[in-house]
Amino acid sequence: MSDEEHHETFEAAGAGASKTFPMQCSALRKNGHVVIKGRPCKIIDMSTSKTGKHGHAKVHLVATDIFTGKKLEDISPSTHNMDVPNVTRREFQLLDIQDGFFNLMDGDGNSKDDVKVPDTELGQQIESDFEAGKDLMITIIAAMDEEQAISFKEAPAGA
Repeated sequence: MSDEEHHETFEAAGAGASKTFPMQCSALRKNGHVVIKGRPCKIIDMSTSKTGKHGHAKVHLVATDIFTGKKLEDISPSTHNMDVPNVTRREFQLLDIQDGFFNLMDGDGNSKDDVKVPDTELGQQIESDFEAGKDLMITIIAAMDEEQAISFKEAPAGA
C-alpha cells in the first residue's frame, strides 16, 4: 500500500438504497429497529398509552444504539411515522489487521478495509485470536453510513 492519503468524498450519492424508511409507530415491534435522535437503535421495550378524550395514543420507545449500546428513549403519537434504519449484517473473512483497521474479504472475493477494530473486549479477543493464527469470520453490522464489527467466529476448516 502506498503512503499517499486517500481522500474520498461521498456528497454525490448514487441511486443506492435509502438509509432509512418511514414506518408508523404503531407498527414498530420490540427487537426491531428505529431512529431515535438521529441514531440507529434496536427497540428493547415499548408501551402504548391511551391519552385523554381528544388526545392520541402515544408510543413510548426504549431502545439501545446499535453501535454504542447507549440507551435512548422517545415518545411519539402512534399514528405518526418514525424512521427505521436499513440495517445490514454481513460476514467477512479476516485477512489482516493494519493500523487499527480490519482487512476483510467477502464471499465474492471483494476486499474491504475501512472497518475499525472495536476498542472493546471484542476487538482485543479478535486481535489475540488472529495473532494466534486462527482463521476468523467477522460479522459486520451497517446502518446509516456507519459500520462496526459485532461478533466473530472461527472459520470452518477448509473455508
